[in-house]
Order: sequence, then structure tokens, then C-alpha cells
Amino acid sequence: MLTPLTDPMHAPVAPLEPGRPLRIALLSYRGNPHCGGQGVYVRHLSRALCELGHHVDVIAGQPYPELDNGSRLHRLPSLDLYNPDALFRTPTVRELCNPINMVEWVGISTMGFTEPLTFGMRAYQMLKSGNGYDILHDNQCLSYGIWALARRMPAVATIHHPITVDRDLAVRAETALWKKFKHLRWYSFIGMQKRVAPIFKRIITVSEHARKDIRQEFRIPDRRFSVVPNGIDTRLFHPLPGVQREPGRLIVTNSADIALKGLHILLHAVAELAPHRPQLRLVVVGMPKKKSSIHGLIRDLGLGQRVHFTGRIDQEAFVYQYARAWAAVVPSLYEGFGLPAGEAMACGVPVISTTGGALPEVVGDAGLLVPPGDPHALADAIATLCDNPQRARALGQAGYERVMAQFTWTAAARKTVAVYRRTIDDYRRLAPPEPARR
Repeated sequence: MLTPLTDPMHAPVAPLEPGRPLRIALLSYRGNPHCGGQGVYVRHLSRALCELGHHVDVIAGQPYPELDNGSRLHRLPSLDLYNPDALFRTPTVRELCNPINMVEWVGISTMGFTEPLTFGMRAYQMLKSGNGYDILHDNQCLSYGIWALARRMPAVATIHHPITVDRDLAVRAETALWKKFKHLRWYSFIGMQKRVAPIFKRIITVSEHARKDIRQEFRIPDRRFSVVPNGIDTRLFHPLPGVQREPGRLIVTNSADIALKGLHILLHAVAELAPHRPQLRLVVVGMPKKKSSIHGLIRDLGLGQRVHFTGRIDQEAFVYQYARAWAAVVPSLYEGFGLPAGEAMACGVPVISTTGGALPEVVGDAGLLVPPGDPHALADAIATLCDNPQRARALGQAGYERVMAQFTWTAAARKTVAVYRRTIDDYRRLAPPEPARR
């Protein structure tokens, strides 16, 4: 529990000295640093903020982020029912005596996703009695508990992209009505997020494309948005001199089990090229679920010897996979930003990407761009890079230079702090005056 430093209703209204380091509460209902953009965002933004001299407390649910950067981690334990080591376990009677745990369990037991809702409840319990923070930064939880906290202190929210896109594509990809209903039920938390998001006076998003989509889906005025592109961890993702790229070796890092990420489109493209390109093979960083339809698709397309899944690998092995790749492919139907493209570019790998969502803003002219959902265009782009080593090398170099010039976490942190200070100033200006002392 955090130590109350001041009256939470009035602490942020006190004058803020220009340039003074800020006390920041960064909230994230999930923080897995190995998969999912939220964990990556929290880990690297908190590090960059600390390096600028600010004080950051990360308040997170399970799986917890890994922080090695000067910020403090405050764990908010949940039932953690999506833990792969105890998937959908039955909670104990003692656990269910906690009303928030009961809400979480009932929601997930009925095919819903209640983690954002219950994390917000726990965060409210933790912070309602006092804090001492200058700013609260919500990382796409958008729950009712965060709403209540935002009435007590300056608050901003990051929305990476509207989850309505994920929901609509997931529903569209299913043919069975009961599976469509299952997706609609799982994404039912979106209703809460659409009600909560408009209460924030300032919202950070990571691209112009995401801003337009969020504005439309959540009905938020343009003036409330600040576009702050994500950074790329260039200390981790960088070229490896001496490692030779292998002709025909493609790498993809997007999730195998989410239709939005487009792996099925890439597999069709590889199948189109395979009869005439014996060297062509695809390395997928990760592993699909046992019952994933991807396994059947690989079998049906006759790609069993061409596709290799790495499973979970450490960061060193991850960068080594990039170093060996001839090209990285980002087949996503939509991305709010596109970390996989940026990470590949930082490693000097030539990138083939769709134009889904904000990917063109990340790739620019430093890669080949094709329409999303088009396996023939993807196949043509792969063939182009396989047949033109000089162009592949030139694009790899251009991508590396683009990342170093435009997508660092230090730049992202500086822009984020500017949003924090404007939010604090607005809150001070609009807050009611303290009652006169007798």
C-alpha cells in the first residue's frame, strides 16, 4: 500500500514548479514484457521517464512487468485465471469471499474478460485515500475505478488503438454463430471503455491513424488527443555484425492465433511462392495454441517443412533470429502502431508490411508496403526482396536510420511529459478553490 502524502482531493492543485521532476503513477492492468504491446510500453516508457529524472510508480496486474529502470513496481494481485500454468483454475472459497475476485471469476466463467474492470476496482481501493502523485497515467484500462480516480487528480490515458477493431475482425473471421457470440461476449468490456474514455481531458495515442479511429469509435473531440509515437528499445534491437543473413529466410513475430495479425494471409503467400523457391522458409517467433486453426492450415497448404515455430525465446535469441532473416514480414490487418515493424527495422532487417492501420507511419519509405489481406501482393513483395539483394540491403539500412531518427523511447518520454504538464496545468486552473481557513 502506498503511504498517503497529502489530501488527494487537493494535492495536485498546488503550484507546480516549472521543470520540477514529476511523481507519476503509471497504471496497467497487464504487464507481460514478453508478449503484448502493453507490457513493452510500460517497461520502456517508465525507464525513459526515470532517465529524464522523474519518479515513476508502476501499478500493474498480473502478469507483472519486469522493471530494471529505477521505477517502483506495485503489484495488484488478481485471480490470474489466464495464467498458462493454471489456466482457468477454480478459485478457493477464501478468494471468492473478496467481492472483486467474485466479479472477476463470474465474468471470466461466463466467457467475458473482466480484468480491466476488476483492475480498476483494485486500483481505486489502493489510491483513493491518498497518493502524492502529480499525474495518473492509465494504460488503456479505461475502467470505472480509473474514472473515479480521475475525478480526484490530474489523469491522462493512453489508447493504443480502438479494441473495437480487434472485436470486429475476430467476429468476422468466424463462421459458426456460437463462436461469433463467444467473441462478442469476451469483448463486452468495450462498452465500459467507450463510456470511460471521453471523461479524460487529454488522451495519448501512438499514431495519427489510431487517433482518427479512436476519435470515430469513442466519439472524442480531436483537441483532446496528443500523438506520441512509441519508441523502439534500440539497446536490445540492433544489427549483429558478423551474422550472415540467409537467403529466403523470412521472420514474423505477430501472434499466430489472432486473425487481426494476419499470419494466415502470410502462409497463403508462402504457399504461392514455395513451388518455385526451394530456399524459402518462414520462422514464426512464438507458438500457436494446440487447437489453433493455424496447424491445420499449414498442413493443408503443404508447408510443414517450410514453417518453424520458435516457441518462447529469450531476447538474445530473438535478436539473433532477426540477424539471420533475409526479410521481416508484418502481415497485420491492422496495427495501432506496429512494434514488430519498428523492432525489425532497428535490427537492420528489410521489412515487408501491409498498410493496415498505422504501419505506413512506422515503415515510411524504408520498406515495401502492400494492402492488408492480399496474399498475392504479399507474395510479390517477398519475391522482389528475395530476387534483389541490393534493394534488400538498402531497405534494411534505411529502416535502421529511420528508427534511430524518429522512434526512440527518450523522444516518446519527453513528449509524454509535455502532455502531463499541460494536464496538470489544466486541472489546477479548473479545480475549485480550497475553502478559506478561519
